[in-house]
Amino acid sequence: MKILIQSALWLVIAFLGYKVYNSIDSSVAFQDIKKVRFALAVEKLKDIRKLQLAHKEIEGGYASSFESLIQFADTAQFKIIQRRDSSFTRYDRAYRIDRTIDTVVVDILGYESVKDSLFKNSTAYKNLGSVTVKGKQAPITLKTSVVVKNETEYPTFKASISKRSLLFDQDDHYIEEEEQQESLEEVKGEEIRVGSLSEISTNGNWPLVYDK
Repeated sequence: MKILIQSALWLVIAFLGYKVYNSIDSSVAFQDIKKVRFALAVEKLKDIRKLQLAHKEIEGGYASSFESLIQFADTAQFKIIQRRDSSFTRYDRAYRIDRTIDTVVVDILGYESVKDSLFKNSTAYKNLGSVTVKGKQAPITLKTSVVVKNETEYPTFKASISKRSLLFDQDDHYIEEEEQQESLEEVKGEEIRVGSLSEISTNGNWPLVYDK
């Protein structure tokens, strides 16, 4: 009888040990998968930011859709400029003398297409609206707005993708924990985003590890 009880205890211990090991193993696997997929999303959001900043530089504001942003990349051009110091003489009527005025002259040397400047030979900008995960498209949302400060309007944009869409095939328990993430070393909240609709910012909410 004593032998049977001991055997049963060993079986219970072995089972519990397996459950603990399996739980730890599953958690580690989830973290590895999460980091790979989040890195893909961050790179896509960085591409969106690059194009939006170029759009603002050339057009004066941000593109409100991926279609217009991609079309902009295909057709727009940066001016290649050169700034040089110069001066000219202007007659000062008050003092009745000639005064030398210093200035900066901007010369346009040529033009370079936005897509060649930002993406070289890559066509990554053609698929800005989603991240592909195991053959499924996790959609990215793009919105624009305006922030008013000191009676001046400033254009803003925000591009975001939900963590849940990137982790759609993972255990729901782990996803819920990830959505409540508050660690400074992780992506906080339910989404990965760049930019803001309420602040004048083009920063992303990911930690520095994703920029290395």
